[in-house]
Amino acid sequence: MTLKRIESFTNEFVGFVRVTMEDGSQGWGQVSTYHSDITCQVLHRQVAPWVLGQDTTDLDDLLDIVTEREHKFPGSYLRRAMAGLDTAIWDMRGKQAGKPVAALLGGSAGSIRAYASSMKRDITPKDEAERLKRLQGDKGFDAFKVRAGAEVGRNQDEWPGRTEEIIPTMRREMGEAAALLIDANSCYSPDRAIEVGHLLQEHGFGHFEEPCPYWELEQTKEVTDALEIDVTGGEQDCDLPTWRHMINMRAVDIVQPDILYLGGISRTLRVCRMAAEAGLPVTPHCANLSLVTLFTMHLLRAIPNAGKYLEFSIEGADYYPWQDGLFVEDPFVIEAGCATVSDAPGWGIEVSPEWLAQAHYQVSEHTH
Repeated sequence: MTLKRIESFTNEFVGFVRVTMEDGSQGWGQVSTYHSDITCQVLHRQVAPWVLGQDTTDLDDLLDIVTEREHKFPGSYLRRAMAGLDTAIWDMRGKQAGKPVAALLGGSAGSIRAYASSMKRDITPKDEAERLKRLQGDKGFDAFKVRAGAEVGRNQDEWPGRTEEIIPTMRREMGEAAALLIDANSCYSPDRAIEVGHLLQEHGFGHFEEPCPYWELEQTKEVTDALEIDVTGGEQDCDLPTWRHMINMRAVDIVQPDILYLGGISRTLRVCRMAAEAGLPVTPHCANLSLVTLFTMHLLRAIPNAGKYLEFSIEGADYYPWQDGLFVEDPFVIEAGCATVSDAPGWGIEVSPEWLAQAHYQVSEHTH
């Protein structure tokens, strides 16, 4: 299948991508959120020239060609742009086959246990527990993630004592049966992370995410080796050799690639295979209700080493106002604590025409 056209529709926060093949087949994908307008510039400037007019059958190889041709730019923006191409091609393939992407990946439609993922630090432990208990009752969630420390906080808390308060508060308020997770967002030195980890173990938490600066793999491994709780990480990493090193050294117990930070489904599958060979589960990062969560749902329905749950952001318009009005029908319905992958072809979504009409439009096209 030869790629004829790449279109992007974007604002500062989210950017959708439509690909068109020479035979007229089309698919929708998405670049990564945050500064998506910049990412779409990269898509048209540094990805499109190497893929337009090319056969997309071997998508892994095509993405490698982009990486090689743009070898002076090995960072995040290029991967975030590549993800828009990759995910749109997977949608096109699903539509052609009349199957959901999950089925193309060897899985199926169906439900996935989700955990309610809080993004907030500017909330008291008492108020956090109250809103999570409402979700426990209304949506049936039985797993919850909260925040520790300050983001990249150099051992500082959001305010003094918050972490020491939220850990026992969550266990007391959510009940003994609830699965509890926590994210430190690169806050701690190893010694402080181990100290917090012992408190987490005492209160039955099962997941300690990104305890140390994510780029310091040796620091993270020190924490992993010292604790019984699962130490997790990887959301920020977009370089496959870094992933190989992280997994080979067993820096974490659970790997957490973000499909859109990493460069799409195809590259994420490579990380999933690396993790499977090492006996490690995959619980991807997907921290908003753009298409990244839907992509992750399809992936988790297909890979053999899927982790226990799907990350599901509970933040609405007060936190992510740009999430509103993206789709004609909401693909993110939680029932009994589970999300569902439908059997609709491709990703099974329609981007809102009203949203598209207000977005910044760009097109790159192959001309013979």
